[in-house]
Amino acid sequence: MLKGVLFDMDGVIVDTEPLHHKAYYNMFDEVGIEVSPELYQSFTGQSTINICKRLCDHFSLEASPERLMQLKRNYFAHLFANDDSLQMIDGVLQIIQEYHENNLKLVLASSASMMTINNVFERFNLDQYFIAKFSGADLRQSKPHPEIFEKAAHATGHERSHCMVIEDSTNGIKAANAAGIFCVGYDSKHSKNQDYSLANMIISDFEEIRHQKIQEKFIR
Repeated sequence: MLKGVLFDMDGVIVDTEPLHHKAYYNMFDEVGIEVSPELYQSFTGQSTINICKRLCDHFSLEASPERLMQLKRNYFAHLFANDDSLQMIDGVLQIIQEYHENNLKLVLASSASMMTINNVFERFNLDQYFIAKFSGADLRQSKPHPEIFEKAAHATGHERSHCMVIEDSTNGIKAANAAGIFCVGYDSKHSKNQDYSLANMIISDFEEIRHQKIQEKFIR
């Protein structure tokens, strides 16, 4: 039986990618580097500090990863406060509410900073549905390492075999797979060049994982 659901945030609950994209490229311009689309896409699912460490190594930058991270976060905070286009992804609120009404334990497991997570949760009033929130930025390892999903599953109080991850990124799906947790790969119009081959199930609409439908996958 399914008892706990671990949600990624970016690309699953909200599409903050356009804001992140603008913020990163503003930061790239400020530090004077040219990041290819291919390199940028490889960052999906990783924490900001780990991305900035990669950038410093890749471009042999004198600036510290922490400096790059702060620049990017400043740009993102400005965009988050001033861009009205940010909305929840179609159908996800209904799924969150339905799972909550059926007593599933919901946990947020995102590579975003806790500041961004809290901003999103406050903006859309989501704290009432979730029992815990984890930020990959606060952990030693970033996706595709399984640490965040291991901790999130533990927070549900249930065995991993009774949990499910909803992810949209290659790195997130790899992390869920490494943690040994059933993973739903959400392949939406917001996803770009991600690998869903390790997902246990691939969907393009949250209607496909309504409570009764997804419970059938966990009948033991």
